[in-house]
This record gives sequence, C-alpha cells and structure tokens, in this order.
Amino acid sequence: MTVAPVVVLVGPMGVGKSTVGRLLAERLGVGYRDTDDDIVAEQGRTIAEIFVDEGETAFRAIEKQAVQRALAGHDGVLALGGGSILDADTRALLAGLRVVYLSMDVEEAVKRTGLNAARPLLAVNPRKQWRELMEARRHLYESIATAVVATDGRTPEEVTQVALDALELKEA
Repeated sequence: MTVAPVVVLVGPMGVGKSTVGRLLAERLGVGYRDTDDDIVAEQGRTIAEIFVDEGETAFRAIEKQAVQRALAGHDGVLALGGGSILDADTRALLAGLRVVYLSMDVEEAVKRTGLNAARPLLAVNPRKQWRELMEARRHLYESIATAVVATDGRTPEEVTQVALDALELKEA
C-alpha cells in the first residue's frame, strides 16, 4: 500500500503555506507536515544558515531528499518549500497528486514578509529579486497545480475554504 499526501501546498515564500496547511489539516482531520521544518530538524540549523554555510546547490540537494521522504511517508497535508519545485524529479513525483499553488502578487509579498534579509534569496533588492524568482517559478507552480488559489486580500480561513472547494474535498 502506498502512502501519499491528501493535499500538497506549493507557492512562494511567505504566501501562507504553513498557516493554510495547518488549517487544511485540521479541517480534513489529517496530520500536517512541512518539509522546511523537516530540514531544520534534521540539519539542526536554519535554512538561512544552510544557504550561508553551504550554498543554494547544497540546500537544494537536502531539500530534494526531504521532499522525497515526505511524499513517500505522509498521508496528510504537506507544505513544500518555495523552491522545491525547481527540481524536475520533485515535479514528477507531484504528478497525479492534489497540488494547490497558493499565489500572491509582489505587493502582498511585501505586506506579508516585509521582503526582509532573513530570506536568503532576497537579500539584495528584495522586490526585484522576488519578481525575478516568481518569473522563473510561476510556470513551474502552475504546471503541477491541480488548483491555483490567490491569497491576496484573503484571510487564511478564506484561502483554506477556497482550496477545499477547488479540490472538492469534504471536511472531516
């Protein structure tokens, strides 16, 4: 018997994957897991520290393994790190799963994250960096998504309901 998440959340940093993921899990009566949390627990340091100490390439390799383990071993709601979809093998593993792409525009990103330097990929000229990241990633998010849910101007509860409706999932 294979295990697969009931819902996988993807999207840019700060879009609300963790918050919405917990709400979705609660409403569906299943567990919640976040691969970024898995990485921090396994590595004993923050993602920013991994980026600084080892670089993005090393982080992406760690992330790929964490995502593979989570996809194979979690049957609840799973939130993936913002850049996890850059890996073609990861995108292939998501095929056939319920994947919700939580989207937001740059103004919403500014409000939510402040686009601060604690985000290693946004350390210099954060608005420009965020736009460039999204230009590079948007089509990847969309290519794997079962549903796209805009989070701009919505509460986490509203986003959760829109995701449930889009996936036609019933609450527990």
